[in-house]
Amino acid sequence: MKTAEEYKESLKRLRPNIYKFGKLIEDVTTDPATKRTVESHSRCFAAAYNPEYEEIFTTTSNFTGKKIFRFNSLMMSEEDVIGNSKLKRACYRLTGTCTGGVCVGWNCQNTLYAVTYDMDKEYNTNYHQRLENWIKYAQENSLAVAGALTDPKGDRSKKPSQQSDLDSNLRVVEIKNDGIVIRGAKVMICGVAASNEIFLLPGGVYGEADKDFAVACVVPRDIEGLTIVETTRPSDLRELEDNFDMPQTGITQAYLMFDNVFVPNERVFMCGEYKYTRDIINYFTSTYRACIGACVAGQGDVMIGAAVLMARANGLSSRVFFDKLINMSINNEVTYGLGIGAIALGKKHPSGVYFPDQLLANVNKVQVATLPYETKRLTQDIAGGIGETGCLPSCQDIENPQYGALIEKYLKAGETSGKTRAKIARLIEWLTLGAGVPGTMHGGGSPDGARLFIRALTPFDKYVDYAKKIMNIEEDVKEPEKSK
Repeated sequence: MKTAEEYKESLKRLRPNIYKFGKLIEDVTTDPATKRTVESHSRCFAAAYNPEYEEIFTTTSNFTGKKIFRFNSLMMSEEDVIGNSKLKRACYRLTGTCTGGVCVGWNCQNTLYAVTYDMDKEYNTNYHQRLENWIKYAQENSLAVAGALTDPKGDRSKKPSQQSDLDSNLRVVEIKNDGIVIRGAKVMICGVAASNEIFLLPGGVYGEADKDFAVACVVPRDIEGLTIVETTRPSDLRELEDNFDMPQTGITQAYLMFDNVFVPNERVFMCGEYKYTRDIINYFTSTYRACIGACVAGQGDVMIGAAVLMARANGLSSRVFFDKLINMSINNEVTYGLGIGAIALGKKHPSGVYFPDQLLANVNKVQVATLPYETKRLTQDIAGGIGETGCLPSCQDIENPQYGALIEKYLKAGETSGKTRAKIARLIEWLTLGAGVPGTMHGGGSPDGARLFIRALTPFDKYVDYAKKIMNIEEDVKEPEKSK
């Protein structure tokens, strides 16, 4: 297994193809625009060598029997998927933010392990063996793998094949004897700059007319024909300087633009089998939406810690805020516990991969898009005005030799130094308004999309029968017809 330094070296060897602020990033491990997300991911590699976290970040390969990083594994049991949740919560506790390169690609490979098993049985293809070979390769090389589902989509009222610009969704434009050529884009993809490879899945459920868009494959991050542009946040300009206004960790998201990219057959796991795009979405979201509750719980743990620190730095006992802190803890455990419940009620696919219960997983996604915002609000509430954007001088001003000492003097509230109080305030700002926010509302899909799943999966008529039987109602109480 790679060490954190070996992981960083593997990124240095990749061809530069990532841009931000209009310039090419030559080295993602040192460039201010990307080094923080690399640092976040490197802490996941380092954790495997820490006795406190080793059991969470490592497991045994079901193929080779060797010790591997858990994020390269197949999840074959309830315990394995709970391990996913434990890893996610630990990642947030270590970094305060998302580490998509040890998350989404992992889920993609597990999803495709089941889907390729079913496709091979129906179509006599060999996708499953191809995928198994690649997973062994990923395990042997300790790969960080981003996952990309979200397409630009274009006009939301039209299907991919109806778009005026067909590149609005990633598609196959040519099938060759030795591989396929793909064109289009994936957007808002987490952790790409910190990843060795990128797993591509269809972004929706497609019909026969959209079969060209039913493509699943994995590509090196630096593959020829792929241009990557990092997205920006209001706080990103701070990242260009080394100071305490920003943590050492962070997350970036990216637009991936594929211009006639050739993917060899051994890396292609779906090509036109549109019927199975529904299974991809169902399996992917069941695991992702169950386990994302652990992500927001882990960040919520850090927010509780930051809120307690801020109270103490303000000269107040944290006991004054116990009611709010308890509510924050409840929010954390609700999303974490709902996810664990979805896993406990899950089932094993014939391929051997284990998937959580879809209904509870989607209920969890709705809570993930709700409760963390209340936790963020309470964190700012406890912090006071200093925790909000625009309420604190910059690091450069606080350390200015001419007037910095005066700012520190007026920042001091209790026994804690003014500089430390400023650092706590910046952490709270970052957690509640900065890099900590992405993924809460739309990570793993929108809450409205989850509600559609919930509507489809809730057996309303069965519940009606329960109510009728309790009161011995034999009359057929019909749903009124819609008024014309």
